[in-house]
Amino acid sequence: MRSDPVLGALGVGAFDERVYRLLLAEPRRPLAASADALAATPTRVRTAVTRLARLGLVRRISPGHYEAVSPEAALTTLVARRRLAHETALNGVQAAIGDFDHLFRTARLSDPARWVEVVTGAAVAARMDEVTTSIRPHFWVLDRPPYRTEIAGVPRTNEAEAAMTASLVAQGVDLRSVYCPDSMYRPGRFELLVRLSEAGEQARMLPSLPFKLRIVDLRVAVVSLTGDGYDNLALIHPSGLLDALIELFLVYWNQGTPLTSDRPPVEDGPSDEELLLLRLLRAGLKDEAIARQIGVSARTATRRIAALIDRLGATSRFQAGAEAAARGWL
Repeated sequence: MRSDPVLGALGVGAFDERVYRLLLAEPRRPLAASADALAATPTRVRTAVTRLARLGLVRRISPGHYEAVSPEAALTTLVARRRLAHETALNGVQAAIGDFDHLFRTARLSDPARWVEVVTGAAVAARMDEVTTSIRPHFWVLDRPPYRTEIAGVPRTNEAEAAMTASLVAQGVDLRSVYCPDSMYRPGRFELLVRLSEAGEQARMLPSLPFKLRIVDLRVAVVSLTGDGYDNLALIHPSGLLDALIELFLVYWNQGTPLTSDRPPVEDGPSDEELLLLRLLRAGLKDEAIARQIGVSARTATRRIAALIDRLGATSRFQAGAEAAARGWL
Protein backbone atom coordinates (compact mmCIF):
# COMPACT_ATOMS: atom_id res chain seq x y z
CA MET A 1 0.00 0.00 0.00
CA ARG A 2 1.37 3.43 -0.89
CA SER A 3 2.54 5.60 2.01
CA ASP A 4 3.61 8.78 0.21
CA PRO A 5 1.52 11.82 1.25
CA VAL A 6 -1.40 12.31 -1.15
CA LEU A 7 -3.91 14.42 0.78
CA GLY A 8 -2.11 17.75 0.59
CA ALA A 9 -4.62 19.08 -1.96
CA LEU A 10 -7.34 18.58 0.69
CA GLY A 11 -5.48 20.60 3.30
CA VAL A 12 -4.04 17.60 5.13
CA GLY A 13 -0.37 18.00 6.05
CA ALA A 14 2.16 15.19 5.74
CA PHE A 15 2.31 14.50 9.51
CA ASP A 16 -1.48 14.68 9.85
CA GLU A 17 -1.76 12.12 7.06
CA ARG A 18 0.60 9.78 8.94
CA VAL A 19 -1.65 10.07 12.00
CA TYR A 20 -4.72 9.44 9.84
CA ARG A 21 -3.17 6.34 8.27
CA LEU A 22 -2.31 4.99 11.73
CA LEU A 23 -5.90 5.51 12.94
CA LEU A 24 -7.16 3.72 9.83
CA ALA A 25 -4.81 0.77 10.32
CA GLU A 26 -5.09 0.48 14.14
CA PRO A 27 -8.46 1.89 15.21
CA ARG A 28 -8.12 0.78 18.87
CA ARG A 29 -4.70 2.35 19.51
CA PRO A 30 -4.93 5.22 22.07
CA LEU A 31 -3.35 8.57 21.29
CA ALA A 32 -0.50 8.08 23.75
CA ALA A 33 0.52 4.88 22.00
CA SER A 34 0.13 6.57 18.65
CA ALA A 35 2.63 9.21 19.71
CA ASP A 36 5.20 6.54 20.49
CA ALA A 37 4.57 4.80 17.14
CA LEU A 38 5.01 8.07 15.27
CA ALA A 39 8.04 9.18 17.30
CA ALA A 40 6.24 12.42 18.12
CA THR A 41 5.05 14.18 21.23
CA PRO A 42 1.51 13.52 22.48
CA THR A 43 0.74 17.23 22.06
CA ARG A 44 1.68 17.14 18.39
CA VAL A 45 -0.47 14.06 17.83
CA ARG A 46 -3.47 15.62 19.65
CA THR A 47 -3.15 18.76 17.54
CA ALA A 48 -3.05 16.69 14.35
CA VAL A 49 -6.11 14.70 15.43
CA THR A 50 -7.98 17.94 16.18
CA ARG A 51 -7.27 19.13 12.62
CA LEU A 52 -8.40 15.80 11.18
CA ALA A 53 -11.61 15.97 13.19
CA ARG A 54 -12.26 19.49 11.94
CA LEU A 55 -11.99 18.15 8.39
CA GLY A 56 -14.43 15.34 9.19
CA LEU A 57 -11.92 12.54 8.75
CA VAL A 58 -11.95 11.27 12.37
CA ARG A 59 -14.30 11.50 15.37
CA ARG A 60 -13.84 11.28 19.15
CA ILE A 61 -15.33 8.17 20.72
CA SER A 62 -13.99 8.60 24.31
CA PRO A 63 -11.34 10.61 26.14
CA GLY A 64 -8.01 9.90 24.43
CA HIS A 65 -9.58 7.70 21.78
CA TYR A 66 -10.47 8.64 18.18
CA GLU A 67 -11.56 6.57 15.23
CA ALA A 68 -11.48 7.24 11.50
CA VAL A 69 -14.69 8.02 9.68
CA SER A 70 -15.34 5.84 6.63
CA PRO A 71 -12.81 7.20 4.08
CA GLU A 72 -15.17 6.60 1.17
CA ALA A 73 -17.69 9.00 2.69
CA ALA A 74 -15.34 11.45 4.41
CA LEU A 75 -12.79 11.85 1.64
CA THR A 76 -15.45 12.01 -1.09
CA THR A 77 -17.24 14.78 0.82
CA LEU A 78 -13.98 16.65 1.39
CA VAL A 79 -12.98 16.37 -2.28
CA ALA A 80 -16.39 17.69 -3.39
CA ARG A 81 -16.17 20.57 -0.89
CA ARG A 82 -12.69 21.50 -2.11
CA ARG A 83 -13.70 21.28 -5.75
CA LEU A 84 -16.68 23.58 -5.15
CA ALA A 85 -14.51 26.03 -3.25
CA HIS A 86 -11.94 26.16 -6.07
CA GLU A 87 -14.67 26.50 -8.70
CA THR A 88 -16.26 29.36 -6.76
CA ALA A 89 -12.89 31.05 -6.38
CA LEU A 90 -12.12 30.70 -10.10
CA ASN A 91 -15.54 32.07 -10.98
CA GLY A 92 -14.75 35.05 -8.81
CA VAL A 93 -11.47 35.60 -10.67
CA GLN A 94 -13.26 35.30 -14.02
CA ALA A 95 -15.82 37.89 -12.94
CA ALA A 96 -13.05 40.26 -11.86
CA ILE A 97 -11.17 40.16 -15.18
CA GLY A 98 -13.27 43.00 -16.57
CA ASP A 99 -12.48 45.17 -13.54
CA PHE A 100 -8.76 44.49 -13.85
CA ASP A 101 -8.85 45.25 -17.59
CA HIS A 102 -10.72 48.49 -16.91
CA LEU A 103 -8.02 49.55 -14.44
CA PHE A 104 -5.34 48.65 -17.00
CA ARG A 105 -6.90 50.68 -19.81
CA THR A 106 -7.96 53.63 -17.67
CA ALA A 107 -4.41 54.03 -16.36
CA ARG A 108 -3.18 54.31 -19.94
CA LEU A 109 -5.70 56.76 -21.32
CA SER A 110 -3.42 59.65 -20.43
CA ASP A 111 -0.44 58.05 -22.22
CA PRO A 112 -0.81 58.12 -26.04
CA ALA A 113 2.31 55.95 -26.33
CA ARG A 114 0.15 53.07 -25.13
CA TRP A 115 -2.08 53.51 -28.18
CA VAL A 116 0.59 54.02 -30.83
CA GLU A 117 3.81 52.03 -30.60
CA VAL A 118 6.53 53.13 -33.00
CA VAL A 119 9.08 50.46 -33.91
CA THR A 120 12.22 51.24 -35.88
CA GLY A 121 15.36 49.60 -37.21
CA ALA A 122 16.39 46.12 -36.16
CA ALA A 123 13.42 45.76 -33.78
CA VAL A 124 10.92 45.76 -36.67
CA ALA A 125 11.38 42.13 -37.75
CA ALA A 126 11.17 40.71 -34.22
CA ARG A 127 8.11 42.79 -33.33
CA MET A 128 6.32 41.82 -36.54
CA ASP A 129 7.01 38.12 -35.95
CA GLU A 130 5.72 38.48 -32.39
CA VAL A 131 2.47 40.09 -33.62
CA THR A 132 1.79 37.69 -36.48
CA THR A 133 2.85 34.29 -35.12
CA SER A 134 -0.23 33.93 -32.89
CA ILE A 135 -2.92 35.14 -35.28
CA ARG A 136 -6.40 34.07 -34.23
CA PRO A 137 -9.04 34.62 -35.57
CA HIS A 138 -8.63 37.58 -37.98
CA PHE A 139 -5.90 38.71 -40.36
CA TRP A 140 -6.91 41.54 -42.68
CA VAL A 141 -4.45 43.06 -45.14
CA LEU A 142 -4.14 46.01 -47.50
CA ASP A 143 -1.23 44.73 -49.56
CA ARG A 144 1.28 46.90 -51.36
CA PRO A 145 5.03 47.62 -51.11
CA PRO A 146 7.22 47.84 -49.08
CA TYR A 147 7.74 44.15 -48.29
CA ARG A 148 9.88 42.37 -45.74
CA THR A 149 12.64 40.25 -47.21
CA GLU A 150 11.97 37.51 -44.63
CA ILE A 151 8.94 36.00 -42.90
CA ALA A 152 9.74 34.64 -39.42
CA GLY A 153 13.38 34.22 -40.47
CA VAL A 154 12.53 32.47 -43.76
CA PRO A 155 13.35 34.23 -47.06
CA ARG A 156 10.16 35.67 -48.61
CA THR A 157 9.42 33.53 -51.64
CA ASN A 158 6.26 32.33 -53.34
CA GLU A 159 6.64 29.01 -51.55
CA ALA A 160 7.11 30.63 -48.11
CA GLU A 161 4.12 32.89 -48.65
CA ALA A 162 2.00 29.94 -49.79
CA ALA A 163 2.99 27.92 -46.72
CA MET A 164 2.10 30.74 -44.32
CA THR A 165 -1.26 31.36 -46.01
CA ALA A 166 -2.11 27.65 -46.10
CA SER A 167 -1.34 27.41 -42.37
CA LEU A 168 -3.64 30.33 -41.55
CA VAL A 169 -6.46 28.94 -43.68
CA ALA A 170 -6.07 25.51 -42.06
CA GLN A 171 -6.42 27.13 -38.62
CA GLY A 172 -9.69 28.76 -39.65
CA VAL A 173 -8.36 32.31 -39.63
CA ASP A 174 -10.60 34.90 -41.32
CA LEU A 175 -7.97 35.86 -43.90
CA ARG A 176 -8.87 38.82 -46.11
CA SER A 177 -6.47 40.60 -48.45
CA VAL A 178 -6.96 43.55 -50.76
CA TYR A 179 -4.30 43.71 -53.49
CA CYS A 180 -3.40 46.23 -56.16
CA PRO A 181 -1.19 46.10 -59.29
CA ASP A 182 1.81 47.19 -57.20
CA SER A 183 1.37 43.98 -55.19
CA MET A 184 2.55 41.97 -58.20
CA TYR A 185 6.18 42.81 -57.64
CA ARG A 186 7.43 39.24 -57.97
CA PRO A 187 7.11 37.04 -61.08
CA GLY A 188 4.35 34.50 -60.68
CA ARG A 189 2.81 36.16 -57.63
CA PHE A 190 -0.56 36.80 -59.27
CA GLU A 191 -0.94 33.14 -60.18
CA LEU A 192 0.08 32.26 -56.61
CA LEU A 193 -2.60 34.58 -55.20
CA VAL A 194 -5.23 33.03 -57.46
CA ARG A 195 -4.24 29.60 -56.19
CA LEU A 196 -4.36 30.75 -52.55
CA SER A 197 -7.73 32.38 -53.14
CA GLU A 198 -9.10 29.12 -54.49
CA ALA A 199 -7.66 27.38 -51.41
CA GLY A 200 -9.48 29.63 -48.92
CA GLU A 201 -7.93 33.10 -48.77
CA GLN A 202 -10.48 35.84 -49.43
CA ALA A 203 -8.77 38.13 -51.95
CA ARG A 204 -9.90 41.24 -53.79
CA MET A 205 -8.30 43.75 -56.16
CA LEU A 206 -8.35 47.53 -56.40
CA PRO A 207 -6.54 49.77 -58.93
CA SER A 208 -4.51 51.35 -56.11
CA LEU A 209 -4.06 51.43 -52.35
CA PRO A 210 -2.83 54.42 -50.32
CA PHE A 211 -0.71 52.54 -47.80
CA LYS A 212 0.18 49.14 -46.40
CA LEU A 213 -1.93 47.86 -43.51
CA ARG A 214 -2.13 44.73 -41.38
CA ILE A 215 -4.97 44.19 -38.88
CA VAL A 216 -4.43 41.27 -36.51
CA ASP A 217 -7.39 39.85 -34.56
CA LEU A 218 -9.03 43.31 -34.54
CA ARG A 219 -6.71 44.16 -31.63
CA VAL A 220 -3.70 45.70 -33.32
CA ALA A 221 -3.05 47.38 -36.66
CA VAL A 222 0.39 47.60 -38.26
CA VAL A 223 1.08 50.54 -40.57
CA SER A 224 4.29 51.32 -42.45
CA LEU A 225 5.32 54.91 -41.69
CA THR A 226 7.46 55.32 -44.80
CA GLY A 227 6.54 54.48 -48.34
CA ASP A 228 10.00 53.40 -49.48
CA GLY A 229 11.17 51.03 -46.78
CA TYR A 230 10.26 48.67 -43.98
CA ASP A 231 12.33 50.25 -41.24
CA ASN A 232 9.60 52.22 -39.44
CA LEU A 233 6.28 50.82 -38.29
CA ALA A 234 3.44 52.03 -36.13
CA LEU A 235 1.48 49.48 -34.10
CA ILE A 236 -1.97 50.84 -33.28
CA HIS A 237 -3.48 49.31 -30.15
CA PRO A 238 -7.17 49.32 -29.10
CA SER A 239 -8.36 52.90 -29.45
CA GLY A 240 -10.50 55.13 -31.62
CA LEU A 241 -7.67 55.17 -34.14
CA LEU A 242 -7.73 51.35 -34.43
CA ASP A 243 -11.51 51.44 -34.87
CA ALA A 244 -11.08 53.96 -37.70
CA LEU A 245 -8.50 51.78 -39.47
CA ILE A 246 -10.79 48.75 -39.22
CA GLU A 247 -13.64 50.77 -40.76
CA LEU A 248 -11.28 52.02 -43.49
CA PHE A 249 -10.23 48.48 -44.35
CA LEU A 250 -13.87 47.44 -44.68
CA VAL A 251 -14.50 50.35 -47.09
CA TYR A 252 -11.67 49.19 -49.37
CA TRP A 253 -12.77 45.57 -48.97
CA ASN A 254 -16.32 46.34 -50.07
CA GLN A 255 -15.04 48.31 -53.09
CA GLY A 256 -12.67 45.56 -54.24
CA THR A 257 -13.27 43.07 -57.03
CA PRO A 258 -12.93 39.38 -56.03
CA LEU A 259 -9.72 37.94 -57.39
CA THR A 260 -11.54 34.75 -58.34
CA SER A 261 -15.17 33.76 -58.60
CA ASP A 262 -17.11 30.54 -58.84
CA ARG A 263 -17.14 29.81 -62.56
CA PRO A 264 -19.52 27.14 -63.83
CA PRO A 265 -18.19 25.05 -66.70
CA VAL A 266 -18.95 26.59 -70.09
CA GLU A 267 -18.61 25.15 -73.54
CA ASP A 268 -15.62 26.46 -75.44
CA GLY A 269 -14.33 28.12 -72.26
CA PRO A 270 -10.92 29.76 -71.84
CA SER A 271 -7.71 27.84 -71.46
CA ASP A 272 -5.83 28.17 -68.18
CA GLU A 273 -3.48 30.71 -69.79
CA GLU A 274 -6.37 32.74 -71.22
CA LEU A 275 -8.14 32.73 -67.86
CA LEU A 276 -4.96 33.97 -66.17
CA LEU A 277 -4.62 36.74 -68.77
CA LEU A 278 -8.24 37.79 -68.24
CA ARG A 279 -7.73 37.95 -64.49
CA LEU A 280 -4.54 39.97 -64.87
CA LEU A 281 -6.31 42.39 -67.20
CA ARG A 282 -9.24 42.72 -64.81
CA ALA A 283 -6.79 43.42 -61.99
CA GLY A 284 -5.54 46.43 -63.95
CA LEU A 285 -1.99 45.28 -64.66
CA LYS A 286 -0.14 46.81 -67.58
CA ASP A 287 1.53 44.72 -70.26
CA GLU A 288 4.97 44.91 -68.64
CA ALA A 289 3.58 43.71 -65.30
CA ILE A 290 1.56 40.96 -67.02
CA ALA A 291 4.69 39.82 -68.85
CA ARG A 292 6.57 39.60 -65.54
CA GLN A 293 3.78 37.53 -63.97
CA ILE A 294 3.61 34.96 -66.79
CA GLY A 295 7.35 34.92 -67.43
CA VAL A 296 7.50 36.24 -70.99
CA SER A 297 8.65 39.43 -72.70
CA ALA A 298 6.36 42.46 -72.84
CA ARG A 299 6.03 42.01 -76.62
CA THR A 300 4.95 38.38 -76.22
CA ALA A 301 2.43 39.34 -73.53
CA THR A 302 0.95 42.03 -75.81
CA ARG A 303 0.68 39.53 -78.63
CA ARG A 304 -1.11 36.96 -76.45
CA ILE A 305 -3.52 39.60 -75.16
CA ALA A 306 -4.30 40.63 -78.74
CA ALA A 307 -4.99 37.00 -79.66
CA LEU A 308 -7.36 36.68 -76.70
CA ILE A 309 -9.22 39.85 -77.70
CA ASP A 310 -9.53 38.53 -81.24
CA ARG A 311 -10.86 35.17 -80.02
CA LEU A 312 -13.56 36.99 -78.07
CA GLY A 313 -14.55 38.91 -81.20
CA ALA A 314 -13.79 42.22 -79.49
CA THR A 315 -12.00 45.32 -80.69
CA SER A 316 -10.75 46.64 -77.32
CA ARG A 317 -9.69 45.35 -73.94
CA PHE A 318 -12.78 46.79 -72.29
CA GLN A 319 -15.04 45.11 -74.82
CA ALA A 320 -13.11 41.85 -74.38
CA GLY A 321 -13.68 41.99 -70.64
CA ALA A 322 -17.39 42.58 -71.09
CA GLU A 323 -17.62 39.72 -73.58
CA ALA A 324 -15.69 37.35 -71.30
CA ALA A 325 -18.08 38.17 -68.43
CA ALA A 326 -21.09 37.67 -70.72
CA ARG A 327 -19.78 34.23 -71.73
CA GLY A 328 -19.28 33.24 -68.10
CA TRP A 329 -15.51 33.08 -68.41
CA LEU A 330 -14.97 35.36 -65.39
